[in-house]
Amino acid sequence: MPFARLNRATTPTSHIGLGLAAVGRPGYITPHRDQDLPGERGVDALRARTHELLDAAYAQGVRYFDAARSYGRAEEFIAEWLAAHPEATDVVIGSKWGYTYTADWRVDAETHEVKDHGLATFERQHAETAGLLGDRLDLYQIHSVTADSPALSDKSLHARLAELAAGGTTVGFSVSGPGQSDAIRAAVAVTVDGEPLFRTVQATYNALDISAGAALAEAHDAGLTVIVKEAVANGRLAGTEAPAVVREIGAEAGLDADAVALALVLHQPWAGVVLSGAVTATQLAANLHAPLLDLEPDRLDRLAALVEEPEAYWRHRASLPWS
Repeated sequence: MPFARLNRATTPTSHIGLGLAAVGRPGYITPHRDQDLPGERGVDALRARTHELLDAAYAQGVRYFDAARSYGRAEEFIAEWLAAHPEATDVVIGSKWGYTYTADWRVDAETHEVKDHGLATFERQHAETAGLLGDRLDLYQIHSVTADSPALSDKSLHARLAELAAGGTTVGFSVSGPGQSDAIRAAVAVTVDGEPLFRTVQATYNALDISAGAALAEAHDAGLTVIVKEAVANGRLAGTEAPAVVREIGAEAGLDADAVALALVLHQPWAGVVLSGAVTATQLAANLHAPLLDLEPDRLDRLAALVEEPEAYWRHRASLPWS
């Protein structure tokens, strides 16, 4: 598995990855984007911002970069960065298929992405990804699988994914929504010729929604690498948006709230890679201080009081505007 490269790394930041959902396209569902991004969000401006983040992340020890077909031009931006940095042979590149970007570089688009987990969509999107990333693609994930997703029962798709895996690309899946645990367990059970199909799972886990924790521990025990997304809950656990207790714990340690949020996820024994969704170099630097935080029992207890019911958490997330 390509994640063996991460397992050999010894720097504290090697298990923090950089996710590009918020910089590969002009619109996303996090607050204060008008403050964090250039006033003009054309392709060139976001290309420059993405390359700046990739430079900073690599220089500070980050070795996993995460994209998706639906993240606007994120794959293109990574491919350009890789071409300009032939020395960066130790990075792991992951992407996802299953959503098609439809916003046409507009923030006010009525529909930003369309989901389809069919074999035809896989074939089309894999060709598009391969055309950009070639043999630098290490991990290809089904984007936002649910327990009832046709991707979990389509034998033709499974055979094609197994073929991809046999060629050296790790195959994984991501999940979202209040039913993450059911989706994780259903996907872990998928086999081809008696062998597990998926080797990684990417899920949401943070101080507000810990509901997938038990299923992620089971996936880890089954041999999957766990990647955690939305550790700062789409900005709800960062900056002035963060609950007082998160900011207080950060102040006690001389860290920002977002570092506290990431530290809680890094504290989980099953967490293999935790994604930063930073959109500025300053945010990234703050995120990368997360390994410095000692989460003693008292701090864990204080953070535990923040947990919400999964349905409430995901209703709130669904209400976030694209900006």
